[in-house]
Amino acid sequence: MSGPREELFENEKVTIALRNTWCKQCMICVEFCPTDALTVNGDKLKINVDACKVCMLCELRCPDFAIRVERKAIDKPEDTKDATQAAKGK
Repeated sequence: MSGPREELFENEKVTIALRNTWCKQCMICVEFCPTDALTVNGDKLKINVDACKVCMLCELRCPDFAIRVERKAIDKPEDTKDATQAAKGK
């Protein structure tokens, strides 16, 4: 038995999973989004993932658990101390 189908929106910094069948279009996520990355078009929630600042307010405030936000890991040097010393020429 599979779970609800998710529509994925992603870029290099975030993946947002939306379960449209769970969304009641209460507009809470739209109202809380500080960048207007969420809009309702007809009977469907739309996400502009490039406008998303990964504040995760939409996921936090959604009463229906219709939105899941996952911040993607940013590549970091394995040893920050060695990278800092190398940058200083030591």
